[in-house]
Amino acid sequence: MDAARANIDTTVAVLKQQLGERLSTVAAVRERHGQDESYHAVHAPDAVVFPRTTEEVAEIVRVCAEHGTPVIPFGVGTSLEGHVAALHGGVCIDLSEMNEIVRVSAEDMDVTVQAGVRRKQLNEHLRDTGLFFPIDPGADATIGGMTATRASGTNAVRYGTMRENVLALTVVTSDGRIINTARRARKSAAGYDLTRMFVGSEGTLGVITEVTLRLYGIPEAMSAAICSFPGMNAAIDTVIGTIQMGIPVARIELLDELQMKACNLYSDLDYPEAPTLFLEFHGSEASVAEQAETVQMIATENGAGDFQWATRTEDRNRLWQARHDAAYAALALRTGAKMWATDVCVPISRLAECILETQQDISESFLMAPLVGHVGDGNFHLVFLFDPDDEREMAEVERLNERLVLRSLALDGTCTGEHGVGTGKLNYLIAEHGEAVSLMREIKKAMDPANIMNPGKIIQL
Repeated sequence: MDAARANIDTTVAVLKQQLGERLSTVAAVRERHGQDESYHAVHAPDAVVFPRTTEEVAEIVRVCAEHGTPVIPFGVGTSLEGHVAALHGGVCIDLSEMNEIVRVSAEDMDVTVQAGVRRKQLNEHLRDTGLFFPIDPGADATIGGMTATRASGTNAVRYGTMRENVLALTVVTSDGRIINTARRARKSAAGYDLTRMFVGSEGTLGVITEVTLRLYGIPEAMSAAICSFPGMNAAIDTVIGTIQMGIPVARIELLDELQMKACNLYSDLDYPEAPTLFLEFHGSEASVAEQAETVQMIATENGAGDFQWATRTEDRNRLWQARHDAAYAALALRTGAKMWATDVCVPISRLAECILETQQDISESFLMAPLVGHVGDGNFHLVFLFDPDDEREMAEVERLNERLVLRSLALDGTCTGEHGVGTGKLNYLIAEHGEAVSLMREIKKAMDPANIMNPGKIIQL
């Protein structure tokens, strides 16, 4: 038995004494915690623990640090780039039992939650306060996981991403210290911005256990609409015109022909199978009407079909549920296929160029890849449908994905707008950031010298 294996076994034994039934080595539990919703292979941890307090997390990390055992934080496993795979074994810290809403300050429009609180749970709790948390990645993810992956989603064009909406964090560092990265003040010039350091760190610098978030007032009026276009250029020109005119649209989503076909079949809809925008407007009754009228004028100038409106809550929910189910709808197009979901983000002025060249690649391929995007901020996704056991198909997906990423970088974009790096985009980090990656590596070494925090993700040591 090698030393690493012996150290992991010792770690598990010590933690079992401390946590009892809240430590599991059952194979099914371990495998469930070794895979997210992506195509990446399962890498199961050696044990899964279920802490209930920040202090318990700190003690778990201290034991792991003492024996050099890897630590992998886990929310609900909805990530898409292999973030939770235990590449080197170790202990998975499942934060699902840390699901308390610690404090709501309606006057300050902020809230503090434990990391295991889910997005829908939070908004249900806030409903009677007149406030809501707008970041909506589609999945009912945990707030801790959303923070760790710098999530965004359909509302980001108006409300920003997790980066803009996290005010402070409680974090357990790699040696088991508990730190608070900031106070609740809306701005501060005191010291390094540690909050932003941990937002998007994907568990590689510490374990996030509590999050303080910015809240917003529930809009007086909301209205959603869907409209189709004669071609992709016309739809994208409408998006660009809307953003450049400063219209504070809350959501503006683009689906291509194949994705609309998938949504119609999966969600029992009857929309044209054409490039389509899903839109939503928030504000007062008057401002929503004004926003909608202006966007409709821009769309009409670009040859859009009639707007179909959804103003009742149930109709809006049905529309956006269909959008959130887009990946599953795409997967249903090919029986037995796996899903390789990828995303990039480019400056909005280069969006048409990036999408049209990408669609040309797909049209020349033998694989299907529906396209959907949060195009108000230049971010779009492809869902490649393929058989991972077929070497030809695997090679084709890798080729198309690489062309997509390199194209986005050539257009001054990024290899990932919201999915994160994980293991799937790790090889593109130097192409995007160049020498800055060496500084990231030094930060990782300084904050996690033993490399126990989710090793193998973002930065290779």
